[in-house]
Amino acid sequence: MLFGSRFRSGLVSEKGKVVAMDRFRNSQSLSPVRQAEAYWTALRGDGNIPRRSQIDPRGIENLLEYAFILERIAPGIARFRLAGHHLTELAGMEVRGMPLTSFFGVEGRKAVSAATEKMFDAPAVVQLNLISEPRLGRSPVVGHLLMLPLRSDLGDVTRALGVLVTQGKPGSGQCRFNVDHTEIRHVHGLGHTPEGQQDARMSDQSVTEFAEDQSEYDPRGSHLRLVVSRD
Repeated sequence: MLFGSRFRSGLVSEKGKVVAMDRFRNSQSLSPVRQAEAYWTALRGDGNIPRRSQIDPRGIENLLEYAFILERIAPGIARFRLAGHHLTELAGMEVRGMPLTSFFGVEGRKAVSAATEKMFDAPAVVQLNLISEPRLGRSPVVGHLLMLPLRSDLGDVTRALGVLVTQGKPGSGQCRFNVDHTEIRHVHGLGHTPEGQQDARMSDQSVTEFAEDQSEYDPRGSHLRLVVSRD
């Protein structure tokens, strides 16, 4: 399954400056999690939260299978708008339209819901260390979840770019996780809070479009396609 639908071909910032994205695509020393945050960092410009429409799949092509886009639909609840193939494998099904909490057990859902709400409200960068629920005869799957806040076209922080990477074989059926550790970093905060939150202020900016189909989600639809505009 390819991640994305359509985007504009130009990699040009609001100030008319072309931003080179090869530094992310060709950085083999970075994990998908670090690559995603580096890409998000480059979009921040004057310190504002990037818009959803700025996300271009060409800037994160090395990690598309692990990446996803979330939409906030209620306090503590966000659903997948787009998701890479790795998430489909972990869930054992197509995850588009499903809530993020569907990947977690009962205790894990409480933790991820609270972290998701802080990400949107603060806003904040959220990192979670995960471990799968015990299953007879199978070794645990460990994972790392990163969520980076985004603004919608209306300017509110109701979208997020995320990456979920795991180690271990999930086996057949859905793999559900518990949260082993949570790290929350305020995007505009200074210093550390009691929860270990840090400032995440970054620089540089790029404006491109990674636009979704605006039609209503249909769970019977096909996998997502990557379509390049010819304008």
